[in-house]
Amino acid sequence: MPDRYAVIGHPIAHSKSPQIHTWFAEATGQDMVYEAIDGGAEPGGFEQALHAFARHGGRGMNVTLPFKLQALAAADVASDDARAAGAANALRWHEGRLEAQNFDGVGLVRDIEVNLGQPLRGKAVLVLGAGGATRGALLPLARAGVARLAVLNRTASKAVALLDELAANLPPALALHSGGTDLLPGLPAFDVVINATSASLSADAPAVPPQAFAPGGLAYDMVYGKGLTPFLRLAQSAPNVRVADGVGMLVEQAAEAFAWWRGVRPQTDDVLKRLTVPLA
Repeated sequence: MPDRYAVIGHPIAHSKSPQIHTWFAEATGQDMVYEAIDGGAEPGGFEQALHAFARHGGRGMNVTLPFKLQALAAADVASDDARAAGAANALRWHEGRLEAQNFDGVGLVRDIEVNLGQPLRGKAVLVLGAGGATRGALLPLARAGVARLAVLNRTASKAVALLDELAANLPPALALHSGGTDLLPGLPAFDVVINATSASLSADAPAVPPQAFAPGGLAYDMVYGKGLTPFLRLAQSAPNVRVADGVGMLVEQAAEAFAWWRGVRPQTDDVLKRLTVPLA
């Protein structure tokens, strides 16, 4: 019998995870099946689906919205990244325990550095937004050796609280900024600007002046499959700024979860080519 894996969320029909992991399994010769599970909108739906999947031989799960917080709470043991993010996006049953990981930030860093060829060591990085996506990104960005890290949010107090909470886990030499996006005109330009807000889902653009983008830098929208989002269009008004969406982050975090489950990390180049939507 093939080993069983799944992604759980609500809604879930749009998820590309089943296709991604099917391609990974085919490329690496793994005997596994992967499905999508809708945890539903009712209280307790996630926990019921989780336990049912385990009873029927489930080995591991990816977790997407809105269940990442519940996934962490359900785990018997969690990684440092998952605890720092306050959320888990991958689970596995191992030696009788449910283990939790968060690979979002690792996938982000790998996409930026490997796929896009943008070194992070010594660079200035701005993350827009103070939600779960930002929480998962900060420690991996710090481990990549960034020199200056800013977290700015429309509601300044949320960004300040988030960075205060995580500051003890960040290198003491790292220059930190937090607050509202109104601070941007007074800050030096950033080599990498990451939109971790949901603005692109509603065709809005965060309030970022063109001078926030350093020439030769990168503008990265975590939203994927939407083409040239308002944020990326805004970045194109700055001189010599490259733009990218989050499809590489999606694929790279999936590859990290696959390696955690199966002990082999799949190549991602072919999957990226299949999923990439032109930014036009």
